[in-house]
Amino acid sequence: MSKDNIGVIGAGTMGHGIAQACAVTGYDVIMHDVTQDRLDQGLGAVRKSLGRLLSREKIDQPTHDAALGRIRTTTEINAMADRDLVIEAATENMAVKVEIFQALHAACEAETILASNTSSLSLTKLAAASGRPDRVVGVHFFNPVPLMALVEIIRALQTSNDTYARVEALARDLGKTPVSVKDSPGFVVNRMLVPMINEAVFVLSEGLAAAEEIDAAMKLGAGHPMGPLTLADMIGLDVCLWVMNVLHEEFGDSKFRPCPLLKQMVDAGYLGRKTGRGFFDYSG
Repeated sequence: MSKDNIGVIGAGTMGHGIAQACAVTGYDVIMHDVTQDRLDQGLGAVRKSLGRLLSREKIDQPTHDAALGRIRTTTEINAMADRDLVIEAATENMAVKVEIFQALHAACEAETILASNTSSLSLTKLAAASGRPDRVVGVHFFNPVPLMALVEIIRALQTSNDTYARVEALARDLGKTPVSVKDSPGFVVNRMLVPMINEAVFVLSEGLAAAEEIDAAMKLGAGHPMGPLTLADMIGLDVCLWVMNVLHEEFGDSKFRPCPLLKQMVDAGYLGRKTGRGFFDYSG
């Protein structure tokens, strides 16, 4: 795939991370969101991230400047008309994603690949509603995108071999390690990871150990780089609850039931780092 035509839908944490990774690698990127304010925040986050990499000598000044110069922003979906590949990184809501994909289908050339960064939703359903099912694929990056090596590439039932091969080549070009995954709720990582986090919340709610002790136990006893409750705060407790609800609904298995404490935390607005409070306090 040529290094000149990538679109990213969504300027949030995942969207601006994907835009940055593509731009640093040499791709021309158009980043879309519904308001200019969100785009400004996303571009500001890219500048901050690239600045950190520059200060740590992970990239040089020409790479920093060139990457920023390759990212344009827009609130118009029709700006994606000339993209070879568009990666959607909008909210985890099937209705929203279907609406975006149908708008992209109308705006883009017939050959354009439409990819979703969904962490849990059905690519097969999304492909069926897209208007170009053979050119829909999942590319699930992990946060923070510029630093995390893994990309899950999810085949919808309809995804063509050519579509898969082109997206796999892109992932490798970005310096990522792609893992091929069949379409199933939660895919590989979140199907295992988020239930583990949910179980840690059960352990906390049952008073078996304090949050700090639960995290220390998993770090020291299982070799995890961070504890499950700290990880939940980083991911966002609302996202963790969303994934558990998807797993519970799609599989119909009680082992995926969300912990009541997790629901309460989300109801209270204690979502983790992004709100200053989750299982730990980040207000200071």
